[in-house]
Amino acid sequence: MIRYGPSGIPLSCKGRTLRDGIEDVHILGLTAMEIQVLRTNVYERIATEEEDSITPLEFHNEIMVEVSRGSGKKRENVPLNEEIKKGDTIFSMSNPIARDYTHLSELSEIARNLDVELSIHTPYYMDLVADNDLLFKSIDSIKWAGLLAKQLGASMLVTHIGMYGNYSKTLAAKNIKENLLFISDWLVENDIHVPIGVETSGRQEIFGTFPEIIKLCKDVPGLVPIINFSHIHARGNGALKKKEDFQELFDKADKYSNGFFHTHFSGVEHEGGNEIRYTPIKKGDLKFEPLAECILDNDIDLTLICGSPLLEHDAMYMKVILERVLAKREAKAERQKLKENNKKK
Repeated sequence: MIRYGPSGIPLSCKGRTLRDGIEDVHILGLTAMEIQVLRTNVYERIATEEEDSITPLEFHNEIMVEVSRGSGKKRENVPLNEEIKKGDTIFSMSNPIARDYTHLSELSEIARNLDVELSIHTPYYMDLVADNDLLFKSIDSIKWAGLLAKQLGASMLVTHIGMYGNYSKTLAAKNIKENLLFISDWLVENDIHVPIGVETSGRQEIFGTFPEIIKLCKDVPGLVPIINFSHIHARGNGALKKKEDFQELFDKADKYSNGFFHTHFSGVEHEGGNEIRYTPIKKGDLKFEPLAECILDNDIDLTLICGSPLLEHDAMYMKVILERVLAKREAKAERQKLKENNKKK
């Protein structure tokens, strides 16, 4: 199955809520949407007596992402499906994408009924390389996005990795592996089974060449490669030209994709092996037709997320191109069939 959708709420959507976005995606004839979690700031407060014996998942108008109990060495985190006690320390999202967990479940049901596949993308500026405050914030961002993804029934939790910084590529890969193993274990412990998708990057100073992402997926069980064709094309100085170029990516990623590919496609402006910016598909030198040919050559379960400036327009444009390529193939096959029948006469 092939799904197309925008990276975020459609630009043409009159409302700006997540529900508005899901419904508009469906109206446009699209079947996927990647939710952008731009910030994951939290505020801290103490549980009151009135909140005693309520679980975080039952709270109205608040999305709690962490609850801790005790102090010092006796301080421990409380599972979100357990009841809160007076005096517990509560951490809640200050800018959530929904009112509360019940609201997230309602949105999940709406998306399922409208056949819109949801995925979540963590904040774009991440650092799983260095040992600093941003590392801990990045780890928390992925963990908390995982909580949202579970409640939304999302198919994928997509994240970037971060810059090499002053680290060698080997040491950077080692640090990233350790941090992703920790995050993966935390998700499993909290009964979150949404796959972590690591996205290829489009700039030389950022970790995420296609081979680096594949190596990570080999080293960290359950990790999934997110093929961002625009980033790979830019980082390779315009590397994706023929359908064989796309086929090579699918072949190498197949082992770690569990039979499902979550991908990104947009036009892209690039220079010197670096992405400068996304462009409308028609204006970039990365063409969708060779990818469409590759898709039709294979039985691929694929989601194509578009992040171009035209967003949903280009998502629909990809759908039109693939249907056009398919129609040409079918017409060619029909002509060939007629030709062979005429020969027999």
